[in-house]
Amino acid sequence: MSAGHADAGAPAGPGGTRTLAALVVAVFGYALMQTVVVPALKVLEAGLRTTPAASAWILTAFLLSSAVLTPLLGRLGDQYGKRRMILAVLAVYAAGMAGAAAAQDIGQLIAARVLQGAALAVVPLSMAILREALPVRRLPLAMGLVSGIVGAGAGAGLIVGGLLADHLSWRWLFVLGTGLALVSLALAALWVPADRRTAPGGVDLPGAALLGGSLVAILLALTKGPAWGWSSGWVLGLAALGVLSLAVLVPVERARRDALIDVAELADRPMLMTHLAAFLFGAGSYFFYLALPLYAQQRAAGTGAGFGTSATGAGLLMLAGMLAVIPAGMAVGRLASALGPRWPMAGGYVLFTAGSALFVLAHDHRWQHVVFYALVGAGSGLVIGALPKLIADIVPLERTATANGLNNIARTVGSAVGTALAAAVIASADAPRSAIPDSTYTTLFILATVTGVLGVGTAFLAVRRRATAAPGSAPGSAPGSARSPRPQATR
Repeated sequence: MSAGHADAGAPAGPGGTRTLAALVVAVFGYALMQTVVVPALKVLEAGLRTTPAASAWILTAFLLSSAVLTPLLGRLGDQYGKRRMILAVLAVYAAGMAGAAAAQDIGQLIAARVLQGAALAVVPLSMAILREALPVRRLPLAMGLVSGIVGAGAGAGLIVGGLLADHLSWRWLFVLGTGLALVSLALAALWVPADRRTAPGGVDLPGAALLGGSLVAILLALTKGPAWGWSSGWVLGLAALGVLSLAVLVPVERARRDALIDVAELADRPMLMTHLAAFLFGAGSYFFYLALPLYAQQRAAGTGAGFGTSATGAGLLMLAGMLAVIPAGMAVGRLASALGPRWPMAGGYVLFTAGSALFVLAHDHRWQHVVFYALVGAGSGLVIGALPKLIADIVPLERTATANGLNNIARTVGSAVGTALAAAVIASADAPRSAIPDSTYTTLFILATVTGVLGVGTAFLAVRRRATAAPGSAPGSAPGSARSPRPQATR
């Protein structure tokens, strides 16, 4: 058995299946609520009598909170127990959802969204729990399923948000989220087992503060750049502060034995490329999340671009792509066994690129949106299913949640970059949101295609590694870590 995997004796029967079911429900609840507010922003703006600039913080606050809390919560899970931490996260998440449902003004809603941001940690904590709860033979399928749920849930949020925005009060968005969070909390309490292994060391507060500060500064610059102006002093100052904080973080982490970030681990090519692949995927996905609903809801009169559908109809056009994510993610393990560890992610990015390129060539009929986005969805499922599997082959068991947390942050930063680029492209059209020219949408699809091509190249460098165990080393010792023997690449 290769190092870094779950023990062969991990429960494989009903206990393991129940654990997987609990984690799938928790991850789906988070993924759904991540995007459910996107089609409802105008409704929220009207219902709370606020401005577009203020309502944008409904998304920004969630993004910043996720970026700051996820690596720290992942590390706390590795150190003090992943079951304990996922229960705490789900409890905070439920409180944030209930607070949002009861919010009386935009300030209260933004505060509730900050609490909700903690829920991103559910994803890396789930991956770490699976490595302990399931045997090796079931791990790739389970990780692929959970990863696929992340993508499918995020896509489904666009449909559910549209339905609720069209037919019910915006408060039902968060009533639904509260119910899902409470169900997830109950299932996790019943079916997620106690930890069998935790990591030594304390909490790296200096590292957490520097990482969190740098992410907040960079993400704030990216999300507010289109509104404040990319050359404004605030945006440039925030970007400089973020880069400076990252520069200081490196020597601080090198000097600590209980570092939040293993700098040598990040310098290892497979790990670095795996994080870069997550970044590219985040950027590419958000080109579609913004472009497709906007195109579908725009009326073709005047520009020739758009279908004039409702928010619900716009989401339904993306449904095939969302559904394709789950089986594609579950196929990662078999594809890796049959073709080699590079090919699931490389193949996923090939499909993503093909779908994006087809959108560049033609996107003026509804069937094209359905078929082409199904290709993008299948590719997305392969990519996000391959990422945690590659990480599991690189890091030791006791750093699983931390490493997956950083990978999710890379994807979050990529999402912010994709959102900022898309907003800049749309703003450059100098046209009302209801009359964006077709060339602008084509530019967004070109950007998605370029992202996919870069992802293909990255995938071939993010190879899985198997440990070359040193005499007397324990199973699960850290492959690729600075504190363990160097691994050998598997071709």
